[in-house]
Amino acid sequence: MRRCLLVLVATLFVCYFATAQNGGNRGPSTPEEREKFIAIAHKLEQSPLDKSLHKEREWALLWLIQVPDVHVNICTTPLGDFMDSKYKYSAEIVGQMTFSSGVFAIEHLGKPADDAAQYLAGVEGALNAYQAILKSKPEARSKALDDLLEKQNRGQLADFVRDASSKGCNNNKKS
Repeated sequence: MRRCLLVLVATLFVCYFATAQNGGNRGPSTPEEREKFIAIAHKLEQSPLDKSLHKEREWALLWLIQVPDVHVNICTTPLGDFMDSKYKYSAEIVGQMTFSSGVFAIEHLGKPADDAAQYLAGVEGALNAYQAILKSKPEARSKALDDLLEKQNRGQLADFVRDASSKGCNNNKKS
């Protein structure tokens, strides 16, 4: 599934550069689009393996890249050792992290950026998606994600994400 993750990252870069070449002529997001994005992100969080959501996932990803007023920091360092693993559903986990970060950005539109809080929202969304995957595929465990769930259960996730993101994320890069 490393290939799926590479496809996701490649799609992000292609869309970013295509949008940049377009001169960014896309206007700001509309309230209806933001509501649609949030609804899709929540559906994907609860059913990350649902193939019928493929078109919605695609729309949400392209929309998030193209709108000039919703900024998401993309950094997987707050997922801990997860990126070093060969988890079968890594594309779904990283995708959900991005979408949950987007929901946070929408819910805090017009407020000062809080990168650590956005990363935390992304990790929490990814963990929710992971738990949803485990409901239908109990054998699909990830030690790295289980470790993050343990930190969450002990009330240590926010500190972990804050520390990890301050050390491993370039908070000046936004999509």
